[in-house]
Amino acid sequence: MFGFIIKRLVSMIPILVGVSLITFILIHLVPVEPAEAYLRLSNGVPTEEAIQEVREELGLDKPLYAQYVDWLYKAVQLDFGTSFVTKRPVWDEMMIYIPATVQLTVTAFILMLILSLPIGVFSALYKDKLFDQISRMFSYVGASMPGFWLGFLLIYFFSLQLNLFPTSGKGTLFHLVLPSLTLALAHISTYARLLRTSMLENFNQPFVFYARARGLRERTVIVKHVLKNALLPVITVAGMGFGYMLAGSVIVENVFAWPGIGRFFVSAVFNRDYPVIQCYVLFNTAIFVLVNMVVDIVCAALDPRIR
Repeated sequence: MFGFIIKRLVSMIPILVGVSLITFILIHLVPVEPAEAYLRLSNGVPTEEAIQEVREELGLDKPLYAQYVDWLYKAVQLDFGTSFVTKRPVWDEMMIYIPATVQLTVTAFILMLILSLPIGVFSALYKDKLFDQISRMFSYVGASMPGFWLGFLLIYFFSLQLNLFPTSGKGTLFHLVLPSLTLALAHISTYARLLRTSMLENFNQPFVFYARARGLRERTVIVKHVLKNALLPVITVAGMGFGYMLAGSVIVENVFAWPGIGRFFVSAVFNRDYPVIQCYVLFNTAIFVLVNMVVDIVCAALDPRIR
């Protein structure tokens, strides 16, 4: 098991380096000169002399490969440069917004698990019954509805009409309900249907037939044999889902004015704040890879065949 973990840790390195390289190249392919963007955000006049001075200050006059090596060396030390807008270190700025995004994403992820697991289990146990048909309709609606549109609908009904939850901002637990539900709903429908399908496949496996032939109670067969094996693909996909939620929080945070890194990133895109954009992309990639590594370890612990 220890060797399996080491291999997964080592495999993260080329992925992060590759993403950092792609991000760095794409940033330098945009038509707007970073030095010019820096001057405009500093309310400076973008003359040729001023642009050249800023290029030397930011190290943009060096060859592209030298710029990348310097940036990567500093990024390993969590030094992503200075924001063009705030003139503060980018990582310090990110640390201000990350807790709010993590709170929203973790809450949505827990809500997704709490709702999708029982829906998927009961849909499999009562296949083609009324509950299964209702959950199927719920899945279609949840998976096809865009997140921003769902957020506006929830605001209209639960905030404007019923006055139950605040429309925007962060403060109390009530502020967290609508954004987390918006972020989780599409994933709830997906994982519920995935668990249902996986359970129905396991019901037809020989080990379930032998477990029943041994006289085990149906509840034991479902929990220890069917559900345990059916959870493996769900856990695998859930790891990717957490990364998608973290990235999808960009839309939700803007709809509900949630003060997280999603809004910070959108503001950086509009302002062409390139150091912030690079840091955000690399941070999201690192979280995505790390969560999937944890999922692989959990699946390996549950199923020795994976090891």
